[in-house]
Amino acid sequence: MDTAPIRVLVVDDSVVIRKLLSETLASDPGIEVVGTAGDGRIALAKIPSLNPDLVTLDIEMPVMDGLETLAAIRKLYRKLPVIMFSTLTERGATATLDALALGASDYATKPSHTGSPAVAIECIRTELIPKVKALCRGRYVVPAVILPSSPAAKLRSRSNARIDIVAIGTSTGGPNALAEVLPKIPEHFPVPIVVVQHMPPIFTRLLSERLAGRSVIPVTEGVAGSVLSQAQAWIAPGNFHMQVHRAGVERRLAMNQDAPEHSCRPAVDVLFRSVAQAYGEHVLGVVMTGMGSDGLRGAQAIHAAGGEVIIQDEPSSVVWGMPGLIHAAGEADAVYPLDQLAAQITRRVLQSRAPRPPVTSNHDSRMETPTK
Repeated sequence: MDTAPIRVLVVDDSVVIRKLLSETLASDPGIEVVGTAGDGRIALAKIPSLNPDLVTLDIEMPVMDGLETLAAIRKLYRKLPVIMFSTLTERGATATLDALALGASDYATKPSHTGSPAVAIECIRTELIPKVKALCRGRYVVPAVILPSSPAAKLRSRSNARIDIVAIGTSTGGPNALAEVLPKIPEHFPVPIVVVQHMPPIFTRLLSERLAGRSVIPVTEGVAGSVLSQAQAWIAPGNFHMQVHRAGVERRLAMNQDAPEHSCRPAVDVLFRSVAQAYGEHVLGVVMTGMGSDGLRGAQAIHAAGGEVIIQDEPSSVVWGMPGLIHAAGEADAVYPLDQLAAQITRRVLQSRAPRPPVTSNHDSRMETPTK
C-alpha cells in the first residue's frame, strides 16, 4: 500500500486559520500540506500543479466562496475529496448542508475558542485529521482495529420476528444517504424510525427540517418525552445521546448528556442498545456510511436480543468504516447499495408484519379430513 503522505490543499481567506490548519495538519507524519489559497479562484488555479489528494475548503470567502468553488471542483475533479470548514452557527450549518448536497465529502467545524490556540489545535487534530485519513484511506496504512468479536466475515440468517421499529446509524456521508432513504419511506409506514447522525447542535435541527421537506412521513429532531408512533422519523439532536425507553405500553424518547462514546454524542451504540432493550427481537437496525466503529456494539446488542441488522455496501459509502466493521465482525444480516436500502427496509418491515397462515399439526390435519 502507498504510504506517501496525503497531499492537502488548504483554502481559507483568513491568514490565521490557514496558518493554524497548515501547521496542525503538517504535524501529522501522514499528511503533507502542499499549498494554501486565500480564495476559490486561486485554489482552482493551483489544483492542477499541486495535485492534492484532498482539499479543505472554507465556506465564506471573497472573490469566489466555498459553494461556488466546490461546484467548480466537482465539475473538474469528480472524485477529489473535499472537506468543508465552517462555523458552528445557523448560517454556517445551512451552508454546510448546501455543500454536502453539492458533493462535499465531509465537513469540520471551526474551533469556537479562537482565543486559545491550544484548544483550536486540539480540535483540528481530533476532528479534522481522522477525516482526512478516512477519506484518503487508499493513501495511508489503516490502523488496526480490535473487534469486540471477530469471527470470519459472514452474512447472518434472517430472523422471522415482526419488526416494530427501525433504528438507523450513520456518520460521514450520512446527510446525503438519509436524503436518499427517508424520502422513499411510504406514507403509511407501520413503524417508527429513530436515527443517529453524527452532527453538532443546529446542524441536526436543520438536517431534520430539510429531510422533512422532502419526505412524505414527518421527520423531526428528537425531543425528550416524545411518544414513538408509526410513520414518523426522529433524528437525535446534536450534543445529546438519544434513547428509547418503555413507558407502560408506550415507548418514549429520552435524552442525556452522558459521556461521549467513540468521541460521539449522539452515539449510535447508545441508541441501538436502548432500542434492543425496549423492543427485544422486534428491531431492524440499519448502519450506513460513516467513519469509525460506532454502531458495532449496538449491532451486537440488537442481535443478542434477536433483532436484525442490515448495512450499506462499500461502493456506495463515502467511508465504509461503521458498516465495514459490522460486516467484518459477522454482524450483518444483509448488505445493500444505498439506492436499494429504502426499498429493502420497507420490504422487510411489511413482510415481517403481514398476516401469516396458522400452522396446523399433522394430527390436526387428520382430524379435519372428512370421513367417507
